[in-house]
Amino acid sequence: MESPGLILKPDGRQSETALAIQRGLARLLRAHDFALLTEFTLASGRRADVIGLAPDGLVWIIEIKSSPEDFHADSKWPEYREFCDRFSFAIPAHMDQALMPEEAGLIVADQWGAEILRAASEHALHASRRKALTQSFARTAALRLQALWEG
Repeated sequence: MESPGLILKPDGRQSETALAIQRGLARLLRAHDFALLTEFTLASGRRADVIGLAPDGLVWIIEIKSSPEDFHADSKWPEYREFCDRFSFAIPAHMDQALMPEEAGLIVADQWGAEILRAASEHALHASRRKALTQSFARTAALRLQALWEG
């Protein structure tokens, strides 16, 4: 189960580039009316860099890759597809887009914003997984908010 700790400040795992991409993704997702969480732990134990929840319940996971080395060191990304309707990678503008798998969406981002270069294909979640994921999203968001009040 995910710790209720609030993730607003860098926790030491993200590079400056990854944090900038995360900020740009937040702006993009909010512009598309998604609520979002960062560093969200899935039922599999994997942690999604960014997860967005649309008003209609659509779930979008975005994996941040700050460098070619970051991408090549990650073999777990296909597992995220089981937990979302859309899956995308987000990279900095200077990174070679050809490295990113065609079967995933592609976003270029910096701290000021993000642009969708390739739309993510949609593959609907099973209803029971959607319900469990949505409940986990709501509980995680509420616990993070509660952590703010508790100071």
